[in-house]
Amino acid sequence: MAKIAFILLCHKDPEAIIKQAERLTAVGDYMSIHFDARANPEHYAMIREALDDNPNVTFARKRIKCGWGEWSLVDASLKAVEAAVDAFPRATHFYMLSGDCMAIKSAEYAHEFLDRDDVDYIESFDYFESDWIKTGMKEERLIYRHFFNERTQKRRFYAAFNLQRRLGLTRKIPDDLQIQIGSQWWCLRRRTVEWILDFTRKRRDVMRFFRTTWIPDETFFQTLVRHLVPETEIRTRTLTFLMFTDYGMPVTFYNDHYDLLLSQDYLFARKVSPEAKELKRRLGLLYATRGWDFKISNEGASLFKFLTNRGRIGRRFGMRFWESEGSLGREREMLIIVCKKWHVAKRLVERIRKMTNIPCIEYLFNEAGTELPDLGGIQSTMGKRHRHRRALMRMLFDYYDTDQLVICLDPNNIDLLHDFCADRSKTRLLEIDCIFTDDYLKGHAKRVGLAGEKTPQETLDRLLPTIRADMVHEADQIRDANFDEHHRIRETSSVEDNAAALEKFLHIPPEKAHEIANIDYLFAD
Repeated sequence: MAKIAFILLCHKDPEAIIKQAERLTAVGDYMSIHFDARANPEHYAMIREALDDNPNVTFARKRIKCGWGEWSLVDASLKAVEAAVDAFPRATHFYMLSGDCMAIKSAEYAHEFLDRDDVDYIESFDYFESDWIKTGMKEERLIYRHFFNERTQKRRFYAAFNLQRRLGLTRKIPDDLQIQIGSQWWCLRRRTVEWILDFTRKRRDVMRFFRTTWIPDETFFQTLVRHLVPETEIRTRTLTFLMFTDYGMPVTFYNDHYDLLLSQDYLFARKVSPEAKELKRRLGLLYATRGWDFKISNEGASLFKFLTNRGRIGRRFGMRFWESEGSLGREREMLIIVCKKWHVAKRLVERIRKMTNIPCIEYLFNEAGTELPDLGGIQSTMGKRHRHRRALMRMLFDYYDTDQLVICLDPNNIDLLHDFCADRSKTRLLEIDCIFTDDYLKGHAKRVGLAGEKTPQETLDRLLPTIRADMVHEADQIRDANFDEHHRIRETSSVEDNAAALEKFLHIPPEKAHEIANIDYLFAD
């Protein structure tokens, strides 16, 4: 059975630290605490007084003054790890935590999870090949020496950096290391931790190198684990659930996130608001619970992305310069079917394909698997299709040797609609107006990753109005654009009315339009 030694780095809120240590050790796990030497000494004294008698708690023998981006954070982690290795010989796993973390599973679940596979859990992506670093310094973090804290000594930090760059004072990365990068919230086996500690004693050159890199807590353990452990024994993920806003700040969890957190495929969450008293109380009770059946749906990240993207006013639809240069051709007719229910549009397209000679292509800008001819690679990825949309459409017109082409688009492709309708070609739209039942919306949420099979009903009930409003917003955007030649068929309309819209959209005789529209199962879910 797994026994976890938690490595806790903290610098504030002594009462919360005491409660966290008592909760996590009450079921037989361990904790090693490093309390920042810069923090209030009275707070440290309070923690020591409360926990010194707990045999499952130990403290780093030396406290380090920690600063963001500095080696001091790694040094503090190593000090706490060394104390844990010595104090808890029965510990099988070492789990890095902060004071803002809370367990979102029971100890029983966590132990069974770790016993399932004999592996280490740590994010570790190739430093130079991955896109883990989005902006700012990359290679410069490593090849220059960083002696000052960028946040507290900004002028010295950049003065030293610019001087080294001007004089060409770069250094080599140790030859046998492939630098990795990832989150600092890891869970490592005892054997791996012992290997790392042994490595730190033997490889002083590596230690000197990392001491003057910038933000080494994102690279030190990540690189050493990959260097020392076979790849088959590493899971490139963290067991701590954390998300970031589009400003790069950690998402904070509050009282109403309880059900969401429990359904994620993680053992802990970071970070929980100090004001979320009820959430902390419920999660605190959870860790000692036995027999809890966790329903894992794991929709948290996609749900957060969906919800935070709603309601933005500044939506940009500007054309790319290489797209605005080319036209599909004045004599060509591009017929666009817009429908949120893809299966409905595909049924109509299949009917049009059988009843007319017009080539039809389904959701080529939404589904990577849409069947397309080989056009020299421009069709190979979704990114290329969107970037070179007009060139792609011109090539499709040429491939099918036609001046008429039907395609399907999702209503959220408003940028494509604006672009195509602004072209010199003749563009006509057919919007399919469907009824969205609650059951359909639930299925939609699961299909797009906003919910899982085990998402609680309460969560779904809160989510459905947002999804419905989003679909209404997409439809309103299309109608507000006042596109020319915008036709509409409706689930609630008669076959005759829908046939009239199809006649105008396809420019076909009334009887053929009626035959296409007369499908009993067209709108069936």
